[in-house]
Amino acid sequence: MGYHFSAYMYRLRSIQRWSLMRSTANENVAEHSFHVALLSHLLCEIGNEKFCCKLNAERAATLALFHDATEVFTGDIPTPVKHHNPKLLSNFREMENIAAERLLSMVPAELRQVYAPLLAPGRHPGSEEDAELLKIVKAADSLDAYLKCAWELAGGNREFAVAKQQLQEKLDRLNLPEVAYFLERFAPSFEMTLDELSKDEEPL
Repeated sequence: MGYHFSAYMYRLRSIQRWSLMRSTANENVAEHSFHVALLSHLLCEIGNEKFCCKLNAERAATLALFHDATEVFTGDIPTPVKHHNPKLLSNFREMENIAAERLLSMVPAELRQVYAPLLAPGRHPGSEEDAELLKIVKAADSLDAYLKCAWELAGGNREFAVAKQQLQEKLDRLNLPEVAYFLERFAPSFEMTLDELSKDEEPL
């Protein structure tokens, strides 16, 4: 018997994000998942080294890689659509649960206990550590969207101006020192040109 799980996961590269927005560069869910994994890892290490936390950066990166896996079936529903009213959001959450269970059914039985908390953390909660790390992943998810907006605006695309401001406010409300540290020290580089980035590099 064959299992289609990995083949479906690879199809995340076919699911486009920001479908309602005029973008200068397309972004797919596979790219986004990779970026969120990078950011989750970095936020954890900032927390560990700067704020004396004990966060498992590798586990956070793993959780992040799968955080939008269900979109291979649901597609990427724009935030203004799914948050338009509570009933619509509730229906979308149920769609996510059904999609997660469908994906999980494509994993061999001996591996399902590994992938259940990755694909459907709502229905198959992992450890207490996972619950804490999922907060970091959620922050990284919003942070990646903010960086997309900053990058588009730096290229002269005003389409993302309001979204950037809304995401800035959302990130501020999280009140996470790791996010504040990133925004101060890493985020400004996303608004620079390649020549500007290269100018600041120290010679090897």
